[in-house]
Amino acid sequence: MRIHQPSSSRSRRTVGLAMAAAAILIAGCGKKVAPPPPVAEVKAAVVLQKDVPIYIEAIGQTRGSTEIEVRARVEGFLQTVDFKEGFPVRKGQLLYTIDPEPFEAALAQSKGKLAQAEADLARAHQDVVRYEPLVAKKAISRQDYETAVVVERAAEAAVEAARAAARRAEIDLGYTRVVAPEDGLIGKTEVYPGTLVGRGLSTLLTRISQIDNIHVRFTIPERDYLRFARRRLERPAARALSDELPFELILADGSVHPERGKLVFVDRNVDPQTGTILAEAAFPNPGLLLRPGQYARVRTAIDMKPGAILVPQRAIAEMQGVYSVAVVKGDDTIEIRMVKPAERIGNLWIVEAGLKPGERIVVEGLQKVRPGVKVKPTMVTIEQGSGAAPGSPPAGNVGGAPGTRG
Repeated sequence: MRIHQPSSSRSRRTVGLAMAAAAILIAGCGKKVAPPPPVAEVKAAVVLQKDVPIYIEAIGQTRGSTEIEVRARVEGFLQTVDFKEGFPVRKGQLLYTIDPEPFEAALAQSKGKLAQAEADLARAHQDVVRYEPLVAKKAISRQDYETAVVVERAAEAAVEAARAAARRAEIDLGYTRVVAPEDGLIGKTEVYPGTLVGRGLSTLLTRISQIDNIHVRFTIPERDYLRFARRRLERPAARALSDELPFELILADGSVHPERGKLVFVDRNVDPQTGTILAEAAFPNPGLLLRPGQYARVRTAIDMKPGAILVPQRAIAEMQGVYSVAVVKGDDTIEIRMVKPAERIGNLWIVEAGLKPGERIVVEGLQKVRPGVKVKPTMVTIEQGSGAAPGSPPAGNVGGAPGTRG
């Protein structure tokens, strides 16, 4: 059985639905539309373009131009230490005294033996002089004369041996006074009065360093050595100047030694275990400011790269060996572009490929940007040193790649 609703009832239902729908539409129109996200504010800069020197830099340690070990050359008990540790000494200055009495006695004994040998020689010589005319007159046998001559020669040899022994005893006595072999800066004493020195081996007493010129011994990678060697081959004019190549010395506090140095030594071979070659540079040391054993960095410019593009290290991001920068295009939108970094110059990196002169890059706020987003750039100047204007010499190693910067 079907029950039919009256038509008036259906009409009221339809009207009610329409009114509900209208109410929903009106309510929806009354909501506010969410504003767009704010534009990211970043710091941007125009890439720096300039001629830059290419440096080789290495870490080393200072040493004296001459390092002298002062050792005991005779055995005996040390009596005195006659210098002030850590102060300059002059050549011939008394440093130590070893008990001389045993050596004085040995010298006296040697001189006595020498006198006895000289007396024996005199007697043998008299025999020869006396026998010579007698053998001519056949008053004695030639055999007696020849024996006298042989005895005289033996006496002469005995005198020479005794004289050498006396001289050796005199030298040993002299070694009881240990003096400075050269001018220099003396270190701490390794022994003190009462110590038996020189037994078996020549005991190390102290060390003297000549530091009017300070030397820095360092190693450089084979790669850097090859770059330098090739430069000399490609530029014959540079060969004559290679030994005068100026070096800079950077000390542990970051200051640069005011005096320039020069290369004085390069080892004959590359160390097969480390892949480095040993070298040494010498620097004038006015005021004796530098001491042996100090940490030092040395650097020298081996080439010039004209028109190089430089960007701050913090502007380069790295992921899985791929390096990129955020380029700010003309409409202030971001383009993430891959680049090829090369040498480090201070806190900047040379970019070999991926950027052009005049382009803007994000130097602060990389974490805020994505490809295609619009930014509000605040322009700053790329400077060398703090990100800041070039001026001071670069302090970085040649080669390598930047780390991740965000």
